[in-house]
Parts: sequence; C-alpha cells; structure tokens
Amino acid sequence: MSARDGQRPKIAHITTIDLSLRVLLLNQLRAIADAGYDVTGISADGPHVRAVEEAGIRHIAVPMTRRMAPLADLVSLIRLYRVMRRERFTIVHTHNPKPNLFGQIAARAAGVPVVLSTVHGYYFHDRMPPLRRRVLILLEKLAARCSHLILSQSREDVETAVEEGIAPRDRVELLGNGIDVTRFDRATLSDDVLRATRRELGIPDGAPVVGFVGRLVAEKGILELMEAAREILRRFPTAKFLLVGPRDPEKADAINPELTARLGLGDALVFAGMRQDMPAMYALMDVFALPSHREGFPRSPMEASAMGVPCVVTDIRGCREAVVSGENGVFVPPRDAPALADAIIALLADPARAAALGRAGVRFAALRFDERRVFAHVLEAYERLQAARQSAR
Repeated sequence: MSARDGQRPKIAHITTIDLSLRVLLLNQLRAIADAGYDVTGISADGPHVRAVEEAGIRHIAVPMTRRMAPLADLVSLIRLYRVMRRERFTIVHTHNPKPNLFGQIAARAAGVPVVLSTVHGYYFHDRMPPLRRRVLILLEKLAARCSHLILSQSREDVETAVEEGIAPRDRVELLGNGIDVTRFDRATLSDDVLRATRRELGIPDGAPVVGFVGRLVAEKGILELMEAAREILRRFPTAKFLLVGPRDPEKADAINPELTARLGLGDALVFAGMRQDMPAMYALMDVFALPSHREGFPRSPMEASAMGVPCVVTDIRGCREAVVSGENGVFVPPRDAPALADAIIALLADPARAAALGRAGVRFAALRFDERRVFAHVLEAYERLQAARQSAR
C-alpha cells in the first residue's frame, strides 16, 4: 500500500546517532512526510533529538555506538527487533554501517515488508590492512543480503559494490547526494552579518581564511591540514584556519585540545564547534579544504561550492563526486600535507583564479546538487518496492 492510496504507510529511518538525523536527513524526512508517509527517526538519544521532533518527525531512542562493541551491539539488535515488532513499519530505511547491518537484520526478522539502505560511503578502502578490508566487505555483504534495494550516494560505490560481490547490479542504484541550494546562497547574507560573525570568531578583516567543515577526527585529514598550516603561515602569516564541526570523543582518532596545543599554531586555529549559521561560515572562507582519507559523497564541498568557495579535496572516492578538478576546485593526494599546503597557497596567492573556481562552483552546485532530486528518487523507490511486494503477494 502506497502513500498515494489515501493511507499513511509507516516508515522508519535508522541512523547510529541523532546528529545524522538532524544534519544529514531532516530535510529528506520532511519531504517524505509531506508525501504522505508516517515518518519515524530511530537513533541513539542525544541533544539533537529535540530539533528532529520540533520539525514534526517522531523519534524512538535505541542506544547504538559507532565503535566495535559486540555486547552493546547485540543489545542494540534486540532492541531494534522489539521496536520493529511493536511498530509494524511498512518500510525500514537504514543509514550508516551499523544500522545497515543490525537495523536491516532486525527489520527482516520482524517481517517488515520493505527494507532498504543508503550507503553513505563504504568504510573499506585500498589503503587499509587487507584483513580488515576483507572483514568490512564481509559485513557489507551480510547487510546487503537483507536489503531489497541499496541506494548509493556515490557512483564509484555502485561499481565497488558489484565488483566486490556485495550485491548484484540490479539491487544497487545510484542515488547521489544534495543540499538545500536555496539556503546556501551568498546573496542572502548581508555585510553586517559577516562582519559581526568575523568579530565573534576573532578573525580580523583582511585575514585569509582556510575553512574545514566536518567531525574533528584524524580520518578527515585534520592532522594533515594542521601540518600544512605551518607552511601556509610562512607565506601568509595572518591566515586563519576556521574549523567548523563537533569533537568526536567516541572515536579513537578524535582530535583533542592537547594535541592541537602541541602543534604550536596558536590563535591561527579557530575552533567554531557546531554551528547553525553554516552559510555565514562558508562566506568567511577564501578556500575550503577537505583532506579526508575516506568519504562517501561529502556535503561540505557541495555547500562550499554553492557559496562560491573554491575547494581543495583529496583525490578519493566520494570527493570525486563533489568536485571536478579545475572546475569548482582541485585535488591533492591523500595524506600528503606538502601537496595540500601547495594547493591552498596557490589559491590564496591567485585571487582571480580562486574567484573563477568559486563562480563556477555556484553554477555547478545549482546544476548537480539540488537535494530535491534525491528526495524524488527515494520516494519513487518506495512506491516501486511497495508495488513489487504487492505483486509478489
């Protein structure tokens, strides 16, 4: 039974933490609710649940962790199963590695008619130890066996899923990724707002700003960015490095204050934390940098491009979806701080080139990154999977 039949099918989106529901999925959940579905978000409890519920999305708390914890994971699986049995969802849609595994197992065990997942980026890559890579691929295969459909944000991940035997091609589709391009529009910000934001963050007028947006963990390339900062400061002594995003103490590679203090960068580092005024954050940047080791299809380069900020990103799966070298940014090799420094310095030293990349990025974002296309694809997949289920009956 579909949302167009006058009923309200119940659908659950499952993520590990509440931050993902709020930051990555809230607009999508609203669009699904507007299409006639009864939408519930499931994640561990946290400070972002209130914003999700205030947006009209019901929330069910199920404790989950992002680290390997067999006993806690078993408890999460049991609790997810009990939720599925009680709620009798029509569709369960999972996100992130653990929900993609445990959420889908619980849903299938509870008899949920339609189960699908979104792959936001595979954790395994060619530069990790072979044994760990094989284990992660095995877990993805187990999760895929529970999926009626896998939606991949990255085009390269579609091919990876097929080549690694995770799932057959007819069960993996390219979804893509998107942002609210109407929100990330520099024309909506006044000079007064930007001046006030600079003062709040302690960034002097005229100081070059290199920006980063994401979780403060080593996997995001923060250490390489800080190493590159030393060289950048030699060329541009007044430069500031604006780091926007939460600390992530649950992760083993979390960047802590003691570590950053030892780097000796002083007040060149500006830690802004979590912000709700993200368009203003990007508008302060002269160059955006994302030197990640692994990505699915990152949002931050899309948002930076929409705001007219040239991007320097690593040449890896996922980043290649968000940036076209020479169009809205440039690539550098992963884990290469000198190359990262050179690329950022080149853009800071050539404002005309940086501005040209920024203008092209605005056009690029409007053409390719509108999240409404993603929402339409998801809704079409729901209708198709429900129709196939009814036909099978």
